[in-house]
Amino acid sequence: MKIVIAPDSFKGSLSSEEAANAIRNGILRAILEAETVLIPMADGGEGTVDSLVQATRGSKVFVPVQGPLQDEVMASYGVLGDGVTCVIEMASASGLVLIPEDQRNPLLATTYGTGQLIRHALDHGYRSFILALGGSATNDGGSGMLQALGLRLLDAEGRDIGAGGQALSRLTQLDATHWDERAIRESQFIIASDVTNPFVGPQGASHVFGPQKGATPEMVEALDAALTNWADVMAAHTGVAVHHLPGAGAAGGLGGAFQAFFPASMKRGIDVVIEMTQLIEHLQDANLVITGEGQTDAQTASGKAPMGIAQAASKLGVPVIVISGSIGQGIEKLYDYGVTSIHSIVNGPMTLQEAMNRTPELLAQRAEQVMRTFLAGRKKEL
Repeated sequence: MKIVIAPDSFKGSLSSEEAANAIRNGILRAILEAETVLIPMADGGEGTVDSLVQATRGSKVFVPVQGPLQDEVMASYGVLGDGVTCVIEMASASGLVLIPEDQRNPLLATTYGTGQLIRHALDHGYRSFILALGGSATNDGGSGMLQALGLRLLDAEGRDIGAGGQALSRLTQLDATHWDERAIRESQFIIASDVTNPFVGPQGASHVFGPQKGATPEMVEALDAALTNWADVMAAHTGVAVHHLPGAGAAGGLGGAFQAFFPASMKRGIDVVIEMTQLIEHLQDANLVITGEGQTDAQTASGKAPMGIAQAASKLGVPVIVISGSIGQGIEKLYDYGVTSIHSIVNGPMTLQEAMNRTPELLAQRAEQVMRTFLAGRKKEL
């Protein structure tokens, strides 16, 4: 019996690789002779680099860069096993996790470090990129990333406007004299993102995601106005109006900067990971798929890993079981995408912290019970 084990991370508890190993341990208690194929997954957010590096037997490169509040942080990007493709999680350099909660300020946060990662990869000869846009701390419309690649953003008097979303309100002109042409003429970018929000407006980056990054209602209005000005200037410079483009609002508008300045295509994050990990090939002769995540709820159906995996497996008639840290409202939607059943690892009254501390044990235990039930059903069929 072949079982594909393809979980996302259990955030705060286990990486996707650790979760896959815990599930495997539980399966082998139920059926020692099972063939298990471990494919740690991600949905284009946190963990994408690790998932793709492991799946392709690649490597990671560590680079000191400017963090979202302009302090130095140690970020990284992945080089896939083909030796050609780079995978960059913007959150590694410009992520919300890099800022203490009481210091979050999207007026000032910058994507400059993400641009430094791209530039480092360009300097080392890489021209094929996958950019994962989840988990940003920023609302600068990708301006910092472009500044790191040599684009100057100037005010009416020809002075650099500085960093952050607020500074964009002073922007009047661009100077591309020192722009790194390698990023356009020689490179290809795949943008992994599930966000379909436009750049500006009521459903744009500032209004929808700004509050998650520390923006007050007053900040939201100021940021939306600043991004509107930035979109106007971008349109005049590139001919691409990103104001209402789907996906332009991803990562505080970073998605819009890529659409305007780069030869980039946007794809659903889980689809990129499924393709790069060759999940479809592994599913061809599989009897079962077990996936999972920290919490399964209605948001899972918006393009997170279990949904994408279920869609792929259902086309091949392979049942999909989801094991999660907790189960929220709206899971019924997932059955329409090919999920067979959904299970929580929690086996009794306990605090969230206890569940997180015991995740490896509880995940293995639930995987064993799920597997025993699955095997009993097959015996009855036979």
